[in-house]
Amino acid sequence: MELEENKFEQIEYLLSEKRYIEVQRLLADLNEVDIAEFLEAESAQNAILMFRMLPKSMAAEVFTLLPTEQQSKFIAAATDRELVSILDEIFLDDMVDIVEEMPANVVKKILKNTGSEERMLINQFLKYPKDSAGSLMTIEYVGLKKGMTVEQALAYIRKIGLESETIYTCYVTDRNRILEGFISLKELVLADGDKKIEQIFNKEYICVNTHDDQEKVAFTFKKYGFLALPVVDNENRLIGIITVDDIMDVMEQEATEDFQRMAGMQPNEETYLETGIFKLAKHRIGWLLLLMVSETFTGTIIERYTHLLASMTILTAFIPMLMDTGGNSGNQSSTLIIRGLATGEIDLKDWRKVFFKELGIAVLVGLILGLFSFLKSVFLGGKNPMIALTVGVTLVATVTIAKITGGLLPIMAKKFKLDPAIMAGPLITTIVDTVSLIIYFKIAAVLCAGMF
Repeated sequence: MELEENKFEQIEYLLSEKRYIEVQRLLADLNEVDIAEFLEAESAQNAILMFRMLPKSMAAEVFTLLPTEQQSKFIAAATDRELVSILDEIFLDDMVDIVEEMPANVVKKILKNTGSEERMLINQFLKYPKDSAGSLMTIEYVGLKKGMTVEQALAYIRKIGLESETIYTCYVTDRNRILEGFISLKELVLADGDKKIEQIFNKEYICVNTHDDQEKVAFTFKKYGFLALPVVDNENRLIGIITVDDIMDVMEQEATEDFQRMAGMQPNEETYLETGIFKLAKHRIGWLLLLMVSETFTGTIIERYTHLLASMTILTAFIPMLMDTGGNSGNQSSTLIIRGLATGEIDLKDWRKVFFKELGIAVLVGLILGLFSFLKSVFLGGKNPMIALTVGVTLVATVTIAKITGGLLPIMAKKFKLDPAIMAGPLITTIVDTVSLIIYFKIAAVLCAGMF
């Protein structure tokens, strides 16, 4: 890493001296990922200048790694000839991703500089639902016929290999493109050259449909550890493949969305620093307004029991602790259940197991917290034993309700085709706050009735 940093410092110096041939030589020796990061940090003028110095194949790879905003600037600055040379080297799935993100004027320039066949394929890809397998796939795969010999198959791979996204897994289809199985490059290389593909290919395969959600695709990759996954239509015709590098981006995107929803924000695909203040505020204000309105229920409950608080003002001191403990308990459960649902560890049919497990945990944790609170209030705080008992019993009840709520709400959300992540954080805290206050005042009214 230190070596790359020294090279980048050297490049900046050579740029200032206008020694462009030496800059070009240094750039050609660097990794595409490092170059993309370097260009991202450079001024627009220098970035475009250096990008034009890159070899054609390297420029295409670097281009796909750049953020959308910078890609847009490069396309706007590129001549038609430069753009064609870049687009010729980009795989179709990456081009579709670029087109989806670009403003209309840039899309027009891209489509103008692609061939008629590519334009037709891009338009076909864009018709698939946004987060579906069809929108993620690429058609640059190796498809073999059963009647081929191993020698013919290897010759075919040599012919189209450079244009394919991956050659390590080859897919076997019939004359109507119906997927029948697959064979690895390793198996081909080790097999006798005169053997037929139909004698050695694997007939047991896993695939996804073009309209399957990207979360299902990500789960399938994780479960089976694939490097590539075939995508078929409703007639089981092979349409394309999804590679592991594409699905890693999806996993990162899904995790980011879950974090944002759990924090009570509308998901945003742009990075924090690229997003404007008003857009960030817009994504946050909705949940905050909803939660603010829902929190008025807690105020109404407190108002209803004003006479009780007036008689025993000491009860007020425990309200923040009870509400925080309930919210934290619910969030602990919801976080684990949401993760379990995302990884496939927990399914909808497991709700009874979740209920009883969270009930057992809640009773155990609640009793420990309740006992600790009672002993602390009586022996260290010098509080009235009935007040301490009220708080302790409320803690047991609050923790129990919070953990069951936190465990079951995400499952309920998934049952109704909602993202389980929305049933976390602020929402669970609001529900538990309301319930815990009602329980607190009801118990206080019963246990402390003779004190006021």
